[in-house]
Amino acid sequence: MSGYILAIDQGTTSSRAIVFNDLQQIVGMGKMEFTQHFPASGWVEHVPEEIWATSLWSAKTALKKAGITAGDVAAIGITNQRETTIVWDRATGKAIHNAIVWQDRRTSKVIDRLKAAGHEKLVSRKTGLLLDPYFSATKISWILDKVPGARKRAERGELAFGTVDSYLIWRLTNGASHATDASNACRTLLYNIETGDWDDELLALFRVPRALLPMVKDNADDFGRTEKSVLGVSIPILGSAGDQQAATIGQACFEPGMMKSTYGTGCFALLNTGTDMVRSRNRLLTTVAYRIDGRTTYALEGAIFMAGASVQWLRDKLRLFKDASETGQLAKASDPEANVYLVPAFVGLGAPWWDAEARGAIYGLTRNTAASDLARAALESVAYQTQDLLAAMRKDWKGARDTVLRVDGGMVASDWTMQFLSDILDVPVDRPTILETTALGAAWLAGWKAGVWPDMKGFSKRWALDRQFNPAMDPALRKRKLKGWNDAVRRTLTK
Repeated sequence: MSGYILAIDQGTTSSRAIVFNDLQQIVGMGKMEFTQHFPASGWVEHVPEEIWATSLWSAKTALKKAGITAGDVAAIGITNQRETTIVWDRATGKAIHNAIVWQDRRTSKVIDRLKAAGHEKLVSRKTGLLLDPYFSATKISWILDKVPGARKRAERGELAFGTVDSYLIWRLTNGASHATDASNACRTLLYNIETGDWDDELLALFRVPRALLPMVKDNADDFGRTEKSVLGVSIPILGSAGDQQAATIGQACFEPGMMKSTYGTGCFALLNTGTDMVRSRNRLLTTVAYRIDGRTTYALEGAIFMAGASVQWLRDKLRLFKDASETGQLAKASDPEANVYLVPAFVGLGAPWWDAEARGAIYGLTRNTAASDLARAALESVAYQTQDLLAAMRKDWKGARDTVLRVDGGMVASDWTMQFLSDILDVPVDRPTILETTALGAAWLAGWKAGVWPDMKGFSKRWALDRQFNPAMDPALRKRKLKGWNDAVRRTLTK
């Protein structure tokens, strides 16, 4: 059997697909951005048909660039933006509302009422999560309440809910498979991470009919086969994982204590805690890292909502530069004595603060502040937020004390940013040769399940280092910079 694996990586701002050969090398790629919709303050939506169309185009383009046909592909792996919520008609496959994106804050008031009623302790115990509009449950209920007749149709079993993985699987199989995986299910506020299934008490709390929900499978599992008309032949879908868990797998973080951080639209750090379901005392998330052969591996996770998206804001809204790749040089040219801090709470603050009402702010502006200082502040904010996460992880679990951080995502191409990250964290930062680790993780799940790629141990041996960044900042300067950051965050918080 061929060792080619097609990975569909459906992200927040673009859909991409990558073909890997049997040596886990990239041989073809397709990528297409799609429209971001902001219908109200704090609201973020995507058009599901655009998600599907760009994913399909990317898959076909990747195959063409690889010089192969769909018949050469052993299996498909899928990875996706998590928490983003789609509800569709089972008869037609058409969504009844735009996808509500993970960044969306429209259900903040619902979350506040649930917190005031004392439900967070129960939710956290069962799901490992906190009550926040970030997750899927309140998004589902909002759609059912706002679309006329949707709630009754959902109760009759006429509608289906899915995060983006489920939606793509449904479309790829022409409705033959309504499934998700444990790493995506655990991000909905509806999945019990101890029992490994949807939880009736949570379904009642969030008013979500069970008839809407997909079947929960392992990350390496049989998710059905593509309808022949989609790509020309029927291909098994054998891997699925939420983007951050897929990146954890792609970085070969299979041992407890290993940690990865992905710097894309947001920043998400996951620390493998093995079979230990570590309950955070510092408002981090306990999440499923992956479930393979029915065995669950857990992780501590910290979520930062705005990383690369802050750079995108400087580019698209303030028009300070034409390409995001310019930020490293701008930061290098900035005034090192300028103490400008950007707190990127554009859609609230994530871990460990979880302040949904906070909004972005810039501190330390003077008449001498230039575009280069703002670019530097945006890049520095990513490191400061990562430090907040690492500090919380170290308080929660002793295995986080001597970690080396493996990084991936678009921002890690900047040497300046990675060096500053290492300086602020005061830990080594490892950048791999393959930066498309999210797609690689999904590909490994499918390739291993298909029997054409090596097991965990063999896959880990192929992980290759591009460069290690080591801390070189004076400790006094690090302390001063972190003090300034903490002061800026304190001024931004609303509670």
